[in-house]
Amino acid sequence: MSPPSSSTPAAPVPRNAVAIKNFAFAPAALKVKAGTTVTWTNQDTDAHTVTSAGSGGPLHSAALSTHATYRYTFTKPGTYHYLCTIHPFMTATVEVT
Repeated sequence: MSPPSSSTPAAPVPRNAVAIKNFAFAPAALKVKAGTTVTWTNQDTDAHTVTSAGSGGPLHSAALSTHATYRYTFTKPGTYHYLCTIHPFMTATVEVT
């Protein structure tokens, strides 16, 4: 007799969510359709921001404390590069189609 299966399916990861953990954005490259709201959640103990790279970008979060979230709805197609202004080595992109 084989043991009962204890594996439960993993919860699906929303395709419009970015985790901020271990001083990185995960996923580092996200693809969404125009009209999608993306949510970033800080899972680190240090504060982080979600800020457009370069001037004039749409992403401008406040410093996010642990478990804090930031949301932005992408309405125009394009590739949006962003970073954490506190830790500028943390970079990522959102590609909107």
